[in-house]
Amino acid sequence: MNLSRSLVAWACAASASVLMVGCGSTSVNRAPVEDRGTSAGSSTSAPSSSGTSAIDPKTLPGYENMGKPGYYTVKPGDTLIRIGLEYGQSWKDIARWSNLENANVIEVGQVLRVVPPGQTPSTTTTTAATETRPVGASPAASAAKQPASAASTASAAATPVPAPAPVSVPAPSAGGDDLNFMWPASGGLIAGFDEARNKGYDISGKAGDPVMAAADGRVVYAGAGLRGYGNLIILKHNNTFLTAYAHNQTLLVKEDQNVRKGQKIAEMGSTDTDRVKLHFEIRRQGKPVDPSRYLPSR
Repeated sequence: MNLSRSLVAWACAASASVLMVGCGSTSVNRAPVEDRGTSAGSSTSAPSSSGTSAIDPKTLPGYENMGKPGYYTVKPGDTLIRIGLEYGQSWKDIARWSNLENANVIEVGQVLRVVPPGQTPSTTTTTAATETRPVGASPAASAAKQPASAASTASAAATPVPAPAPVSVPAPSAGGDDLNFMWPASGGLIAGFDEARNKGYDISGKAGDPVMAAADGRVVYAGAGLRGYGNLIILKHNNTFLTAYAHNQTLLVKEDQNVRKGQKIAEMGSTDTDRVKLHFEIRRQGKPVDPSRYLPSR
């Protein structure tokens, strides 16, 4: 009788231990974008919050501006970085214009302001943000670098190495199409612009080759928080143009730093792609455009 009771007690204790180990080994890695049941479908960029149920969208921040020009409604998988790229803005500006209490968290269904207060939005800034992963990019989850007030980012594969800020560099102008772009790398073109498949140019090179700023501008993003781009730099040149430089092995500038045309801003690499290359984009009011319209002939 005593032996039977001992066996039963041992079995119960063992079962409890297994359950505790199982629970302790489950890690929750929830992205800052939360799906609170206001949008159908699943996200490939960020997991939905578990155990959520449908809520009244009128309770979400910015609901009163939903559908208005100059505003954007957050969808599953969105990040402030991607929204900023799609609308030609700095993610920090969007966070400020939208009065975000915590820029690390945005919610599905939340409405964000994507144009400066008082500015009349153009037709290009009222279109929905779309997936723009460069051709050949890996579908693997992004690395995890999270700026102090960034949204939905993961740690960078390589820590950016700040370069000394240039002296007396002007801030981006409010000009339009009058920029003089240069080629950001010296390698050959391995993939051209294709609106459906490749949002820019892929330029060949060796690991460590210099990546240069295509025009004067300000760094509005430097990190690895945008899936498919690896270690990425985004420069804002004026109120019209952004340029993006992806897959670098080392970043040599930091956010809010002003840079000169031709300044070395990164070293070429193969982060989040299958070979060493620079993926380069020119975006006019957030819309990817063919770089051949702006780069000089070689």
